[in-house]
Amino acid sequence: MKIISYNVNGIRAAINKGFIEWLQSADPDVICLQEIKAMEEQLDLELFKEAGYHYNYWFSAQKKGYSGVAVLCKTEPNHIEYGTGIESMDFEGRNIRVDYDTVSVMSMYLPSGTNAARLEHKFDYMDLIQKYLNKLTDTLPNLVVCGDYNICHEAIDIHNPKMKGVSGFLPEEREWLGNFIDSGFIDSFRFLHPERQEYSWWSYRANSRANNKGWRLDYAMVSQSLQQKIKRAVILPEAKHSDHCPILVEIES
Repeated sequence: MKIISYNVNGIRAAINKGFIEWLQSADPDVICLQEIKAMEEQLDLELFKEAGYHYNYWFSAQKKGYSGVAVLCKTEPNHIEYGTGIESMDFEGRNIRVDYDTVSVMSMYLPSGTNAARLEHKFDYMDLIQKYLNKLTDTLPNLVVCGDYNICHEAIDIHNPKMKGVSGFLPEEREWLGNFIDSGFIDSFRFLHPERQEYSWWSYRANSRANNKGWRLDYAMVSQSLQQKIKRAVILPEAKHSDHCPILVEIES
């Protein structure tokens, strides 16, 4: 199973930049989207079906033009779970999951900490999602949690490791991500590429992408039970429909 995760920073804007054509070329079995910034009724779903994704599921934020996640699938899943049942997370449309016989795939969009209030919300979300996943993995041991975590884990994941006072690289955030991994997940990219310094997000400011001054904020976290089935994990910086780029993990099915 080839799984891609992509914060598209607005699916309608990404479509206008060639997203559908890129999707057909990339050809994942499942693609997890974050920050779709659209309601399902605002989209031409035939575009995705014509690209081969007849099963597409959308979980939008209540606020229009904000946040939201989706999963597009070539094969119909056994079950789709919209949200987590936790209102403080679900009203912003941050989690959706599809379950297959041998693996479950979640698209997750962790909040950013752009100001004090949002940082507090981010920490609340981090605490709640960890507890939620601890319970979930009791019944779904083969889980891939893809998405924009809005955190760089280690110094190798950010172009300037001195930025310790900025949300996304705060010591508390990095500690949480380490604990998240220790709770039973594998950072698939770092597992296969322990010393490779690549990024998945660049600021629109100061020509950051051209100068490769980026952050690795996007992860495909894979349950430890699937460790031997991780065949490939790469970052795809050539895709330029967003300030993020896609990431890919391939799991032996």
